[in-house]
Amino acid sequence: MGAVDATMWDQRYAGTDLVWTAEPNRFLVEQVAGLASGRALDLACGEGRNAVWLASLGWRVTGVDFSAVGLDKARRLAAAKGVTCEWVVADVTTFEPQAGAFDLVVMLYLHLRADAFAAAVRHAVGGIAPGGTLLVVGHDSTNLTDGVGGPRDPAVLYGPDEVMVHLDGLVVERAERVRRPVATDAGTVDAIDVLVRARRPS
Repeated sequence: MGAVDATMWDQRYAGTDLVWTAEPNRFLVEQVAGLASGRALDLACGEGRNAVWLASLGWRVTGVDFSAVGLDKARRLAAAKGVTCEWVVADVTTFEPQAGAFDLVVMLYLHLRADAFAAAVRHAVGGIAPGGTLLVVGHDSTNLTDGVGGPRDPAVLYGPDEVMVHLDGLVVERAERVRRPVATDAGTVDAIDVLVRARRPS
């Protein structure tokens, strides 16, 4: 992460259209079902689709991303949906959330070199309140050979074990590889994602 990467993402987000859909991530939707709304932190929130969706359910959401351009689009999406979020321009590898302040922390498709990813996860864990939940979803390392889409650099991919090793003090509730159907010219093909959900004991 750093200035070069932030500039790259600013350029990618610079168009008028959303780079990603405005709809929330399917795994976020299914994993949040049943949770009581509270304070939520969306790390590497991009254009804000997941943060805005959480806010629509009554969560008090802070979205963090190092792309100011992406966050400008997130603000517009929130306004269009009639919700309010707090947006913070910051590098998630160095951003330290208020300790124990969040009932839900999500990191969705954040792909970094191992040391930077570890730092981001450790900071995320520190922000989780007693009884709070951490959700990490990303392109699994096996997606390179057995799936479709996602980064092609194995150095930024990971599996459940590479997430769980950083979850000190949390109880792991799910840690697995999950399949996500993707429409391609050749028909529907499954991408392989990693999904880890953990909770801090009350």
